[in-house]
This record gives sequence, C-alpha cells and structure tokens, in this order.
Amino acid sequence: MTVQYADYAVWQRNWFQGEVLEQQLSYWRGRLAGAPPVLSLPTDRPRPAVQTFRGAVEKVALPEETMHAVREAGRKHGATSFMTMLAAFQILMLHYTRETDIVLGTDVANRGDVQTEALIGFFVNLLVIRADLSGDPTFADFLRAVREVTLGAYAHQDLPFDKLVEELKPERSASHNLLVQVLFVQQNVPRGALAMTGIEVSGFPLEVASKFDMAVFFSEGEQGATGNWVYNADLFDGATIARMGMLYRIVLEKAAENPGLKVSELLSQLVETERQERAAEHKGFEAASLQRLKGLKRR
Repeated sequence: MTVQYADYAVWQRNWFQGEVLEQQLSYWRGRLAGAPPVLSLPTDRPRPAVQTFRGAVEKVALPEETMHAVREAGRKHGATSFMTMLAAFQILMLHYTRETDIVLGTDVANRGDVQTEALIGFFVNLLVIRADLSGDPTFADFLRAVREVTLGAYAHQDLPFDKLVEELKPERSASHNLLVQVLFVQQNVPRGALAMTGIEVSGFPLEVASKFDMAVFFSEGEQGATGNWVYNADLFDGATIARMGMLYRIVLEKAAENPGLKVSELLSQLVETERQERAAEHKGFEAASLQRLKGLKRR
C-alpha cells in the first residue's frame, strides 16, 4: 500500500509521545537554557512594533575556488561544507552583535524515513542552532564545536518547532520571531529542469516576503555557490546586506584558507576591511566636494 502524507501525520502523532517526546524535550531544554531571546543585529531603522514581513533580496556569489577551499577545510576537520559555512556565518554575527552567544535557525528536510523521500507533503522543520564563541577559539576548534552542536540538533530534529516554542514559553512579541530571527540554510537538493514539448518555460519575479529579520539560502553549482539573502526591508537597506555578504565572503575565505586563525584574528580582518571602506568613501566625498568648489569659483 502506498504511504500518504496523512499516514505519516498519524504515525508521527502516535510515536511522538511519552518517553520519546520527553527525550527530545529534555535535549532542547538543555541546549537552549538561558539563550538570548533576540539576536541583536544593528539595524538601519528602529524595529517596528509589529512585523510587516516586507522583504527584499540581495545575491552574494562565492566562486568555485572558495567553495573548494571550504570543502577541503571541512574534510580535514570532519565537517560538511554546510557546517563550515555556518561556522563562518556565526563569526560574522559575532562581528555585528558583539555577542558570543549566537542563536540562529536552519531548515531540515525531516525525511529520515526512506518511505517519505518521494512523498508529497511539507516535512521541513526549523532547528535552533546555538553557538558559543567565548574564549577566542581558533576556527578549527570552533568548527569542531559547531559540528557537534549541529549533529546533536540533527539527532533531535523530530520535535516540531511549534512544540518547542510551546514548551519553552519564550516571551511573545509582535515585533520579532520567537527563538530565531536569523536563518542560515544550505539548499543541496538537486533541481530538475522543467521542459514541455512545444512550450517555452521561464520564471518571473514574485513579491518577496521576509518571515525573518534575515534568511540566507546558499546553493552550490558548477561555478561555485549563490546566496540569496532575504531580509526585512523595514529593518535593513540593500547596501547594508550587500556589505554583510562581502564581509561574509572574507571571513569564509580566510577561515578556510587558514583554520588555525583565532576568531579575534578573523574579526580584525573584517574591522580593517570596514576601515578601508570608510577611508575610501571619505576620500571620494572630499574629491567630489573639491570638484563642486572649483565649479563655484569658475562662476
């Protein structure tokens, strides 16, 4: 008999009780005890009292040589490319928030049973990933810690996010999402091409909604990786997100090239890059002002 989504829903409800449920809840209670309720990213505008979910997208490209270095660094430390990219992203969040306790979210397919692989239905679950960046570890040491945390989350991925919120009872607010405000996802499911005889098929842009403050989706291809940074346009400007993507590429490349660098050394690279950017902007402003002044004098 063919398994349907309704069969899976009934099975999950019957299985997810008693000892199984308590084991999952116990893990997440321990992992998230004392976690900060909001990731304090600096925003371009004050956070509205009520979210509007008005979104926009910035694209960030990572060349194949960068992804090759990421994969190699991951292999040397028993980590996947996702874990390596996530670790670099968590360091980027430290740079912006100045907080060593970083809580992010990631999507998981949640199709652990072979019978669900080809089943039509929405199985995706949101996992909470918490990182501890205290003590100024090397990137290699931090990556190993991220690997353990991520594997632990995968082993306890069956607890629905809504059930986790119900259990932890965080203080509710209409201004931000509960537990997770920033998402980082690697999309590695192959996508087939849509072709129909005699018909030309193409995509068209849709209006973007942002369910989170920021949600980053990376997918790999033959030419490297492409990141779609979906962000809340009420909070951020496109230029801010583009700069964030540029800094992410720097920390990822530096970390993959030399995993022995300490987190503080990677942060120093970002601070220096921002300093150089400000100096260049100031120089450009002075040059433009001088040009305008010369024009006035000629009049």
